[in-house]
Amino acid sequence: MSEFQVKKHHFSETRLTSNDQSDQQPRASQGQIVVRIEAFSFTANNITYAAAGDQLGYWQFFPPAGQDSQDLADWGVIPVWGFAQVIESRHGDLAEGERLFGYFPPASFLTMTPERVSSQRLFDGAEHRARLPAAYNSYTRVASEPGYDPAADNERMLLWPLHITSFCLWDQLQENGWYGAQQILILSASSKTSLGLGYALEADSSSPTVIGLTSARNLDLVQSLEIYDQCLPYDSLSELDATQPTVIVDMSGSGELLAQLQERLGDQMRYCINVGLTHWDEVRSDTGIPKSRSEFFFAPGHMQKRMTDWGPELFAAKTSQFLKDTARQSRRWLKLREVQGLEGLAEVYPQVCEGKLPPDEGVIVRLSQVSTACR
Repeated sequence: MSEFQVKKHHFSETRLTSNDQSDQQPRASQGQIVVRIEAFSFTANNITYAAAGDQLGYWQFFPPAGQDSQDLADWGVIPVWGFAQVIESRHGDLAEGERLFGYFPPASFLTMTPERVSSQRLFDGAEHRARLPAAYNSYTRVASEPGYDPAADNERMLLWPLHITSFCLWDQLQENGWYGAQQILILSASSKTSLGLGYALEADSSSPTVIGLTSARNLDLVQSLEIYDQCLPYDSLSELDATQPTVIVDMSGSGELLAQLQERLGDQMRYCINVGLTHWDEVRSDTGIPKSRSEFFFAPGHMQKRMTDWGPELFAAKTSQFLKDTARQSRRWLKLREVQGLEGLAEVYPQVCEGKLPPDEGVIVRLSQVSTACR
């Protein structure tokens, strides 16, 4: 089995591992299935998984394959969102040939232990995943999904894991009365999660003024989308109105930028929601922002809260419509970049890791072709 691994505490270092028969699939035990990974997206969001791997448990989802336990302790597998096909089933409710959408390793195969199987969903009950967030252990049985369109698979892989966070952020801002703010600052405004939030806020007539902060090289693109009320490069913070109560949604993780904003805004900085780490190499803790006015946003926790509040069906209906709307709006600028195999991922990985991929590009890694009969 082939697998893409990264050094846990130096994740610009990567390797491809395989056994002597890398194309030979693992075997399922009773109650298990084996899936072949078809394709997945890879974005700055996946780099956030690596940067927060220890803090939020992302390394625990897919322990690295190999025989040398001492060597493997230094390596991890970054989870990805994509599609897979059941190629062996020893579970009575799942047939070979079925396709699943969800959380997978960047690898050729995954052995799963399905539980809580319904007509549209299942959960991986593997023991090492039992205490991890349920939202990441859930898989959609796409053949039974109402309105499923295989032509939208690429957009789904790329945008679903990002825009579901966008939806949750918008919902939290609303629920908390915008934290008393008159303006919302979105840092790393060109990121796809930021743009999803921008779409939500643009459509919300109750939203405060929205300002997108981005790098000078991405400013033209961000302005051309006309999502934000104002767009500024990072070196123009002096143009911010520091007299307005402000809430920050930080996708960057740049401690230096947050410190500059705190110094400029002072008491008008009402709240800071830390989401992503697009600038993972600039993380620092001494930003000056009071801990009582900031939090690290964990989307699966908010998803679980809303599924409890609204019920799974209403939550699914609301988010599904939101994701369809934002995917439609994203089509006018989003460019798909397809690479082949884990070798293709290894080639493009440094660009994603270093934030050098153009913001209007989305990477799809294609591992195997699925028969159209299985769609």
